[in-house]
Amino acid sequence: MGQDAIDYKRKLAEALRAVKDEGRYRVFADIVRHRGSFPRATFHTPEGKRDIVVWCSNDYLGMGQHPAVVEAMHRAIEEVGAGSGGTRNISGTTHYHVELERELADLHQKEAALLFTSGYAANDATLSTLARILGDCVIISDEMNHASMIEGIKRGGGPKRLWRHNDLAHLEELLSEIDPAQPKIVAFESVYSMDGDIAPIGAICDLARKYGALTYLDEVHAVGLYGPRGGGIAERDDVLEKVDIIEGTLAKGFGVMGGYIAASADLVDVVRSYAPGFIFSTSLAPVLVAGVLAAVRHLKASDAERERHQERAATLRQMLADAGLPVMMCESHIVPVMVGDPVTCKQVSDDLLRDFGIYVQPINYPTVPRGTERLRFTPCPVHTDEMMRDLVEALDQVWTRRKIRRAA
Repeated sequence: MGQDAIDYKRKLAEALRAVKDEGRYRVFADIVRHRGSFPRATFHTPEGKRDIVVWCSNDYLGMGQHPAVVEAMHRAIEEVGAGSGGTRNISGTTHYHVELERELADLHQKEAALLFTSGYAANDATLSTLARILGDCVIISDEMNHASMIEGIKRGGGPKRLWRHNDLAHLEELLSEIDPAQPKIVAFESVYSMDGDIAPIGAICDLARKYGALTYLDEVHAVGLYGPRGGGIAERDDVLEKVDIIEGTLAKGFGVMGGYIAASADLVDVVRSYAPGFIFSTSLAPVLVAGVLAAVRHLKASDAERERHQERAATLRQMLADAGLPVMMCESHIVPVMVGDPVTCKQVSDDLLRDFGIYVQPINYPTVPRGTERLRFTPCPVHTDEMMRDLVEALDQVWTRRKIRRAA
């Protein structure tokens, strides 16, 4: 029975058809951002090019366009060329990497930091490695944690528990049921990127410490954006010393690419020494690290971007609410507008792009639970009042045209 007896083409076609039938087939928008005038961009289509306004970028502060970042990257590529040359162990540790890890450790008031190629890689590698190294380690995970954390916990192969989202009573109930002598990690996020809510970090850490558990905090959607130096919600809430391991990204608030952890020197050294996802990956290109280094240093000293960012998010949220659109009210910079159906969500996104030059990506399952499909807007410091008025007017027209349920 050879390969010809198995209809691989049919199986692949069926898998694609299932995704399309559910209305969650993902189409990538082919865009080119305009340096110096972001969030404006050019949208490439088979029919030609169109100017659009981007409303769903995770470059939350526009640091990918910041002159200091762009200049640092130009300078680095002139000095050292394009790639890193290898893994961190084999010629891929440049002085840029060393300096950035020092800056990130300082940002989070930890002894050490470790760079990864992405936030996903950082979560996956760190959680799976710690689960194995600590031995029979129970990881207690918030039910809304990101896919990268879930995957890392799975790959660790140890016992796990899910606690109801931000529910301190349930967390304590689970912690109290575990043998005090058994290693434990409480894993959670600070800003949950789809609903925009924020975890009570200090209270979670106090519970974890009471029951002898380590704390693992994903600050991906908060680093650069919160705290007096951009250290995230833990810094804003003055609880950095309570968190054992902080994981962050270099691709959102800092505007470039990569991920990292910051923790004690021994814990970082264990991950560095044991995590296959770190050991066998080519290190970040120096040009990227140089850009991040400039962004981190700038945001440690400047609060202007953070203040403007928060004001823009609050302004858009209020404008949407005033227009009777079903915006989800939250305390972070995320501005979700509920649709509740995957097909309609994609149709609204297509309408906005085709008819109004507004680009926002539909958010469907598995990123969010079925029935909670939404548009997720991420206003940046560079979105103007005029852009916001155009957006709200366009949404109002599309909601009316498609007879979508509005806010009560």
